[in-house]
Amino acid sequence: MSLKKDKQKVLGEFFDENRIREFLAYEAPEGVNNDFHLLERAYRGMQAENFVTFLQIFQAEGGDVNAKNADGNSLFNLVQQHSAFLEYAAALKQVGAS
Repeated sequence: MSLKKDKQKVLGEFFDENRIREFLAYEAPEGVNNDFHLLERAYRGMQAENFVTFLQIFQAEGGDVNAKNADGNSLFNLVQQHSAFLEYAAALKQVGAS
């Protein structure tokens, strides 16, 4: 599973802490690491500044920022391959992703 290069921008949606926390309630499809699923959904659905807040909450709730997808890749490994989204990679690295 790889991330699309053309991540759509999220425009016009207000993300307060409650809205960001809603991303913790999603459940992964069968066979998908739930922590990876949550990270990927947040990455795809949030602007970088909201993603930073999500990562803080995610870790406080016991989430694993190094969770891997079925191909053995972490979100950090996938995001850093796309130069347009280095803010997301930097946010992941700041919280210990590798």
